[in-house]
Amino acid sequence: MLKQLLRSFFARPQTGHGPGRPPRLAPAKPRPPAYTYEADGLATVHNADFLRDSRFRESYALGAASGHRICAPQDLHIEWRVYVCCWAAWHACRLSGDFVECGVSTAIVSRAVAHYVDLRRLDRKLWLFDTFDGIPDDQMRPDETPLARSKNARHYFDCFDLVRTHFAEYPNVHLVRGRVPDTLGTAAIDRVAWLHIDMNIAYPEVAASAHFWERLTPGAVVIYDDYASQAHAPQKLALDAFATERDVRILSLPTGQGVLLKP
Repeated sequence: MLKQLLRSFFARPQTGHGPGRPPRLAPAKPRPPAYTYEADGLATVHNADFLRDSRFRESYALGAASGHRICAPQDLHIEWRVYVCCWAAWHACRLSGDFVECGVSTAIVSRAVAHYVDLRRLDRKLWLFDTFDGIPDDQMRPDETPLARSKNARHYFDCFDLVRTHFAEYPNVHLVRGRVPDTLGTAAIDRVAWLHIDMNIAYPEVAASAHFWERLTPGAVVIYDDYASQAHAPQKLALDAFATERDVRILSLPTGQGVLLKP
């Protein structure tokens, strides 16, 4: 029964003809509507009206102009990815706990999120953990090393002072420089409502997930930036194992991200 259902759902449509049957022409395909969003590996015709929201546009512009070396600010099109993080932060404002980002670089995401939720007016802290100068070589697995070293060479530089400048007017933002997970225990963080993890390799991402797991408020959102990226398959395997051990599952998004809700 199940095999028959699978065949009926996933079999290719038949457009040819068999013995004794006249040929059947494939139906004309209607012209698809224009994409509402086409960037960062995602193309869709569905609603994307957040792109016209003035608060989001301001927030995204600040993140895109953070001084990264990925491309020119106007050529950075990861809007949907950043919107997912902003949405999760808005949700987290209804929960108790601080905001945490592990893997900051020039603060594309955290700068956008801080503006989006008007973090200065919130009675909570944003903790930013990073080396602020690239991915530690000795934390890379052999199958992660070529891409990680390439990113170090192309994208990463000593950006600590730059990020500190971005948040100069935010008394509740704290930069913690050093390797994750080594630095995590140096911060007095009791509860976490929003956790964004983007360190490009598996070891520190799993270690950070484990460190904060019991500190996550029920309903807290964890976002893994590279989870569904084909180029970062080792991270997905490691994070799936972490989730399985805790009887939870990570939602894969077409943005390349993964989303996990703390029960």
